[in-house]
Amino acid sequence: MRDRLAHHKYIVAALCAVFFAAASVRAETAGLDAYFAELADPDFAGWQRAESDIRRAWSRSGSAAMDLLLKRGEMALDEGDVSAAIEHLTALTDHAPDFAEGWNARATAYFMNGNYGPAMADIAHVLELEPRHWGALAGLGSILDDIGQNRRALAAYRASFALHPHQQDVKDAIDRLERGLSGTSL
Repeated sequence: MRDRLAHHKYIVAALCAVFFAAASVRAETAGLDAYFAELADPDFAGWQRAESDIRRAWSRSGSAAMDLLLKRGEMALDEGDVSAAIEHLTALTDHAPDFAEGWNARATAYFMNGNYGPAMADIAHVLELEPRHWGALAGLGSILDDIGQNRRALAAYRASFALHPHQQDVKDAIDRLERGLSGTSL
């Protein structure tokens, strides 16, 4: 019964995410277009600075309390305490539902805990709030890859790589999946 309630909780969360898809763009992602353009240029020498500036903007919710919850969740992940991370990050997503990085961090925690369904629901929320989130797309690719959805994984990895062509692990995953899918009938 408890598993059924937990499952329903995630379905409701996913439906709420769709319902609130029309949410306004968050302040932390405003003004990042130039950085995204620099990052997407495979020949741009300063791509690390562009990536860093985007990540820094993504990590700011506009509230010191919410930023602290994000830090606590990330610290718990770093320490391997996935349950505590999920608790902190759930509090964050409850109190700051328009903060994409909170959803992304919780998706990472769910992924690390092997909870692919909830991770995918959180990734969907991230991408509704910030469609240019290459990390969420790469995470989606990893999940789809793990569950054998190779074509969908390849599409997610390609979308991530188009935004950030400096990700060697994503490039390697694309190459591996393309080799594996070559000669496979559609």
